[in-house]
Amino acid sequence: MAKYRVNKTDEQPLRRVEPNGHWRQLRRGDRVSVRLAPGFETGGLVDAVTADHSVVWVDLDGGRGRTLLHCGDGVEIRPHDS
Repeated sequence: MAKYRVNKTDEQPLRRVEPNGHWRQLRRGDRVSVRLAPGFETGGLVDAVTADHSVVWVDLDGGRGRTLLHCGDGVEIRPHDS
């Protein structure tokens, strides 16, 4: 019989995430490629970046709107190939 266990997630420390090096190079107005999930990649323009570069707002191409991306989301953002 399994033991009853309570996970006290509110007492566990937060995991610190650091943005990849290329996230630190992003600036407002940069054209980027965004891979949201395997097989789904789209382009867009960087609209805003937080001071620590952990959060980026991207205005997606094709009228898909503006989306907030966090470095811990598993999303890949790369500068668009010129």
